[in-house]
Amino acid sequence: MSNNLHAAHAWIDLPAGARDHEVLRPAHVIAWESRWRQNDLPPDGATEDVTISRWEDLRSSSSHETTTPDDRYFIGIALKTTRAKLTRDRQVIFDGTMPAGTLYVTAPSKSLGVQFQSPCAFLHVHIATDHLPAHVVAADGLNDLVLLRDPLAAELAKALIEQSDAADRRFTQCIGQTLAMHLTRMELPRVRVNALPKWRLRRVEQYIADHFHRCISLSELANVAGLSRMHFAAQFRIATGYRPREYLLNYRTEQAKMLLATTERPLAEIALAVGFSTQAHFSTVFKRISGESPARWRLASRDERLEVEAPPRRRPSPEVGWITSAAA
Repeated sequence: MSNNLHAAHAWIDLPAGARDHEVLRPAHVIAWESRWRQNDLPPDGATEDVTISRWEDLRSSSSHETTTPDDRYFIGIALKTTRAKLTRDRQVIFDGTMPAGTLYVTAPSKSLGVQFQSPCAFLHVHIATDHLPAHVVAADGLNDLVLLRDPLAAELAKALIEQSDAADRRFTQCIGQTLAMHLTRMELPRVRVNALPKWRLRRVEQYIADHFHRCISLSELANVAGLSRMHFAAQFRIATGYRPREYLLNYRTEQAKMLLATTERPLAEIALAVGFSTQAHFSTVFKRISGESPARWRLASRDERLEVEAPPRRRPSPEVGWITSAAA
């Protein structure tokens, strides 16, 4: 699994629903959104060049639609790996897995719809158009830009989440300006590479789900997709953000988390159950992806369950950090 980013695993204790985002929260520099991409700023914050908000939804599926203000670029940074479908006027812009650290951009006055097919969490940055060079705005190259696992965006998001309520407006403005500069300096893709078609992707994902406990070769997955190894690997990465082997290791890790959280089986037994040949290899991969060893992750998971079950139930403060490290 690539060292760039890791999937997050800790969540707040209350199940999400439509009413969850109506809960009143204290006013912070990083605002909590009551609706997707709606930055509910006080009147004195409406003219800020850079505003930042945060969105979380624990539901297994949800749909939203909104339009970017005519004087703002919208930037979303995934804090947790999720599966999403972005659309505009029935045209699919993106359909696949967004790893933690995925960055996507919408230009001003553009509508966008989304269907999340798993729990999601995003940091949303709203940047005034005059913060970007005129030639970039005129070229419209930043509209519908999706960058899977952008390391710098993930590090900037991590810095903001870690500061949380301690962050002041000067700090958030600096982060927003850095992000704007990052977007204008990067070499944007000139040719849109085709992703693996959805029907092929589903076949491959189902095959991995059915056989993850044993060795699966690249040739095997390519045969399932009906493509050559080279074409399959390239199209699979475009569709999911992962190389095939990275995806398999990440899937095994998620299965291991379920066993760690719900059973008392020994680590060596769990390693074999999810397809690793040795406990040592399992521990190395697990820590690289999750940021913690299997034993520490199991202990933290157990502590979280005890907190949830212990009365009185209280919502943890927003300062609890759960975005994982993006260090290479």
